[in-house]
Amino acid sequence: MEKRADGGLGDYIVRAAAANAKIRAFAATSRNLVEEARKRHNTSPVATAALGRLMTAGAMMGSMMKGDKDILTLRIQGDGPIGGITVTADSRADVKGCVVNPEVLIHANSKGKLDVAGAVGRGTLTVIRDIGLKEPYSGQIDLISGEIAEDITYYYAVSEQVPSSVALGVLMNRENTVRQAGGFIIQLMPDAEEELITALERHLSGITSITSFLDAGKSPEQILQAILGDFGLEILDKMSTRFYCDCSKQKVEKALLSVGKTELDDMIAAGEPVEVSCHFCSERYQFGVKELENIRNQMD
Repeated sequence: MEKRADGGLGDYIVRAAAANAKIRAFAATSRNLVEEARKRHNTSPVATAALGRLMTAGAMMGSMMKGDKDILTLRIQGDGPIGGITVTADSRADVKGCVVNPEVLIHANSKGKLDVAGAVGRGTLTVIRDIGLKEPYSGQIDLISGEIAEDITYYYAVSEQVPSSVALGVLMNRENTVRQAGGFIIQLMPDAEEELITALERHLSGITSITSFLDAGKSPEQILQAILGDFGLEILDKMSTRFYCDCSKQKVEKALLSVGKTELDDMIAAGEPVEVSCHFCSERYQFGVKELENIRNQMD
């Protein structure tokens, strides 16, 4: 597994099996990538929690894909004040994401916790897998809670007929930096017996929250051991995960080509440089008048 510049492993995902491969499991620690997203988008605590949960899910789900060019997109569109969340990830567990209204502020929920469900509201979760076919695979469900983990659990059950348990969590410090972030996805394979299903459900009912594991210093391996140790847990491999955006000035230039001649003519006529920022990472790219003219000339 790739080491980070700080000498540590950074954020990573563990892939595991249990019960003679009748259970497959993934667990992730994602504090660094969620903190990177918070800094780039200047997200409020509740927006950080919502985006961080979906990015953690995206990283784990992306790591399940096989092809080097496979891309997963998770899109939540709700009627809550956050407006919507979009995350993309690849099979290397490189992940990026953004929210429509990053600075949304709402009161805590009845349990005194960040009200992610209230920020998201009612709406849909769309999962798109582009694996190089003519048309990408797309599945959509209505949100059942807006808490994200429950919604992804429901998506797996309805759209992919895979019984799953998904936990996602983001814990914030008082100064609104990310204290802990991570999650797990545990899935039953088609040949799982009823007895195994019942035993696993009983075991999972005793789990409080993923952030309590992380805040107690538990690693992804230790979290899976606590949940699946009685089922013959076997750690298969580990994979680094990170916030990563593949935007570039060249790609933004292509986007400017798509705005149309009239709008480009107006930009050029204004005689001022134009700054364009990437939705996913907030990186800013500046184009001078000469560069805009060169882009405009490509359209003739």
